Order: sequence, then structure tokens, then C-alpha cells
Amino acid sequence: MRTKLSVLMIIFLLTVTILTGCGTSSNVKNSEAIANEDRTFKVGLEAGYAPFNWTQMDDSNGGVKIDGAKEFAGGYDVEIAKKIAEGLGKELVIIKTEWDGLVPALTSGKIDAIIAGMSPTDERKEAIDFTDNYYKSNLVMVVKKGGKYENATSIQDFKGAKITGQLNTFHYSVIDQIKDVDKQTAMDNFTAIRVALESGIIDGYVSERPEGISAETANQNFKMIEFKDGFNTSDDDTAIAVGVAKGSDLTEKINKILKGITEEEQTAIMDTVIKNQPSAE
Repeated sequence: MRTKLSVLMIIFLLTVTILTGCGTSSNVKNSEAIANEDRTFKVGLEAGYAPFNWTQMDDSNGGVKIDGAKEFAGGYDVEIAKKIAEGLGKELVIIKTEWDGLVPALTSGKIDAIIAGMSPTDERKEAIDFTDNYYKSNLVMVVKKGGKYENATSIQDFKGAKITGQLNTFHYSVIDQIKDVDKQTAMDNFTAIRVALESGIIDGYVSERPEGISAETANQNFKMIEFKDGFNTSDDDTAIAVGVAKGSDLTEKINKILKGITEEEQTAIMDTVIKNQPSAE
């Protein structure tokens, strides 16, 4: 009996040792995963809104590898994200995300911040918080060079024109300010919008000045129209800020970093990325 009990005791002790070891290993792995998470700054952007952000095939001109992909991301947003990550003392990780998926990705914790040319509108503020602005721009119209609307000076010159903008943006909503405009269905991204303009499906699209300059640079058939009599917008509409989760301590930290980037530096960064953007954009 004593022998049997001894054998059983040995088996029991071995089992406890093995389970304890497994638990320790698991805890170590979990701790390492948490530590790795703490060292990264995960930024969401669509990588398809030049010059704010785009997709490229290598790391030229400061491109950052897109997480889980072979491609890289470049553009103004990426340059700002680099500065913020450096200021936070973390490694920048770019998460390529469709425009409509950015806010859900942030609220679910998939990303730490949205740096994607996003305006801090009242509607978005209901779901997420925003930092101070890191760029401010004006609205423009992009049309075909040599076309009917090339010499437009007022938004009302687009009466009867087929005009669109990106889905779920204020670019699309302001089209209603044009009297008797032929407002077209909103499109998911600017690549599709530019194709529609090139093919004549639309007469023009509403965008921000940097994207308009980018469009002209990428395609000699496009022309950006700046208005004397333009769209009515709020400061929040034309400003661009970093989106963060509600109540996040990142807001204050990022604001301190952004204060160190002057308007002159912002302009210089934007001028450089427009020059460096891939021709395919």
C-alpha cells in the first residue's frame, strides 16, 4: 500500500510540476506579447489618399512597411506619424485600413490612432477624440483640363455638372451647396474617383487643396480649381487632426509633440511629399 501511495504521490508531484511549468511559460509569453504591444504605435490609414497617404512598392522617400503586406506606405500622414512615434518613444506600425473601417478599428483597439487626413467633425467626435490639428486646408474642385469647367471661378459655375466626392466625408456633403448640381453617387476612394474623372463619368470632384495639387502632378489631364466664391465650411471641416480613443492619454502626449512642428515645417513636409509621390497616384 505504501509503495502504491508513493508512486501515486510521485505522479501527482510530476503533474503539478509540469502544469506549473506550462503556466509559467504561458505567462511569460503573454507578458512578452504585452511588452511588445507597449513598444509599438499602431496607426491606421487607407494608404490611398495622396499626398496625405499612399501605397508604394519599396521604402524609398521614407516609406514605412505596411503591417502584414509587402507594400509600403508614404505621404504626409506617414511623416507626421513618424514624428509622433519618435516622440512617444515607440516603433511605428502602419495598419492599412479602408476609410469606413478606421473608426471601428480605433474603437475596437486594433489601432492606437487614426492619422489619415481626417477632419475632426462633430459627428466623429461623438465616437472618438481628436488631438490638435496637424494640417489645415481649403476645398477645391478637380476637373479635366481643357474641359467645360476648366475656367470656373465659383462653385455655382458647376450648375448641372456631374460632381462627386469620397463616401462619408464632408467633401461629398458640401456638393449640395451647388445649385442644380447633378450630384453623383459617392465613391469609396480617390483612385476610383480619379478614374471616373479621366473616363468622363463625372465632370469633377470635391477635394482638399493638397490632394488637388497631387492630382495635377500625377495626371497632366487634370486641373485643380480654387474658388473666389467657394464652399461654406467650418474650421473643423478643413482642419486635419489625429483620431484617438475616447479618454485616451495619447491626446495630451500627441498634442505636446505636434506643438513642436511649426506651420513652416508642415508646409515643407507637404511640398516634399507632393514632389515624391508615386506617379501612379
